[in-house]
Amino acid sequence: MPDRPPLPPELTDTGVVAIARAASTERVAAAVETLVASGVTCVELTMTMPDAVESIAYLAKTLGDDACVGAGTVLTVDQARACIAAGAKFLVAPSSVPDVVEFATGSGVPCLPGALTPSEIVAAWLSGAAAVKVFPASVGGPRYLRDVRAPLPDIPLIPTGGVAIDDVPHYLAAGAVAVGLGSPLFGDALADGDLAALGERAKRLIRAVQVAREGRQV
Repeated sequence: MPDRPPLPPELTDTGVVAIARAASTERVAAAVETLVASGVTCVELTMTMPDAVESIAYLAKTLGDDACVGAGTVLTVDQARACIAAGAKFLVAPSSVPDVVEFATGSGVPCLPGALTPSEIVAAWLSGAAAVKVFPASVGGPRYLRDVRAPLPDIPLIPTGGVAIDDVPHYLAAGAVAVGLGSPLFGDALADGDLAALGERAKRLIRAVQVAREGRQV
């Protein structure tokens, strides 16, 4: 197995992966630009949205070094190849697909496959994952994450699925390297909603990360 690619600094520095699903490149671009201006600089565009690869290419080009754009719900090697060619800097999936992890790792791109149980988490990590997406995190919450990390402290975990902004300090205090948020962060901003409100939620999210990292009571 090639060396495990490191996680993007935009992910580790902010502790956040924003997960976007939008009907158009135009709308997702406006929302992502709002996030970046508010301090959230690591964004995942899922392959379940129309024109996902084109949207990744557009944002990767227009945002440049201001943000890290990745691809989510990547389930096949063909999808992985297309996303990396479009400029995706990391790949995510709801489950572990060894061929996708191997392809991404061999291409020097970090892959974050999904898993829930300790056996699944270990298998995903041994396949070459840069971190493991604990999904759906809401099944067990921060206490489950803490319990899993006790015997597996060296595997970076990113809880995703049903994570609210107010939950973020608890997950980070439990040992998460970062958290993934979709609708609790975006709200209606990806469907012609309020971008100013999105910006305020993003700032609140960044503050929540800071609370956890500074060790203040949550």
